[in-house]
Amino acid sequence: MHEDELGPLVGAMLASYRRTPKGHHINRRFLPSREEIIEVIDLLLQVLYPGYHGRQDLTDENIAYHVGGLLNALREKLARQIEMCLCFREECEACPEHPPSHPPPGEARCAGQARRLASELLRRLPALREALLEDVQAAYDGDPAATSLAEVILAYPGFLAVTVHRVAHELYTMDVPLMPRIMAEWAHTHTGADIHPGATLGASFFIDHATGVVIGETSRLGSHVKLYQGVTLGALSHPRDASGRVIRNTRRHPTVEDGVTVYANATVLGGDTVLGAGSVVGGSVFVTKSVPQGAVVAMKPPELSVRASVPAGPRDPRESTGPTDPQDPKAPEEAPGVVPSPDHGSDRTIP
Repeated sequence: MHEDELGPLVGAMLASYRRTPKGHHINRRFLPSREEIIEVIDLLLQVLYPGYHGRQDLTDENIAYHVGGLLNALREKLARQIEMCLCFREECEACPEHPPSHPPPGEARCAGQARRLASELLRRLPALREALLEDVQAAYDGDPAATSLAEVILAYPGFLAVTVHRVAHELYTMDVPLMPRIMAEWAHTHTGADIHPGATLGASFFIDHATGVVIGETSRLGSHVKLYQGVTLGALSHPRDASGRVIRNTRRHPTVEDGVTVYANATVLGGDTVLGAGSVVGGSVFVTKSVPQGAVVAMKPPELSVRASVPAGPRDPRESTGPTDPQDPKAPEEAPGVVPSPDHGSDRTIP
């Protein structure tokens, strides 16, 4: 690019910034740091699973000092980032796309509120850890491939996603803006599981394989629920107001009661849809209506066509292994009894 081209290009970019406030953060002071929020996640993992994350030479003699240092650093980073999130929301109150919903607290009040919220989250950590230990056990009990609880903690992406979610959900319930979603999307990037921080998860929750799982904001899951890869708990439709804008803060996602198993690539949609306790939803099923307790939902197995392989090398053109016309309705004989597994090749099956 020549120097004489640079000036007009800068002018064009400036004109784009001035044309709309969307997509830039100019003339504003407050913005949370995604990098420091990721550092908060790392500190949380060290506190929740000492010895598995971070320092590994821990003993009964040094654990108290170690945890004290972690909690002190965690409190400072949490308070700073929560403050940035609260002040960011205050600045955004003037934006047309963010209608006022919170009274402007002022910067000093943001700082004080952030310190209180950070301390409250730290007070909840012991109970959160107890819930996560139940999730570890659920993963070990639910996957015969798991060799130990340590393997689940160190290697299972579904468990990492659940760990981050349980913390992010607490911040969500405290009405901390932005930070819960940043944490959730970090977990999404690293695990393949997209769990909105607003979703409520019951005890002993397990996501097997994790990749492609989506759990929407208003989903409500009971205890001992098990999801496989590719499961979507989503919205059937988005209600809109008279001007065509999406109406927010409405119940859009399913309820999953205790003891439900949902197999790979199943889709369950709608705020009125309830999967009854103990029900089983088979792989690749599309559900938009409630399922009774103890029911089994499955698709009819498709009929597979298995053709004989064609020998390599030249052959007599008068010989035929099947119809040559692609529009010919005739088809080679199908092999009977070949049906797909509902769990897509794993050792788990449903009735």
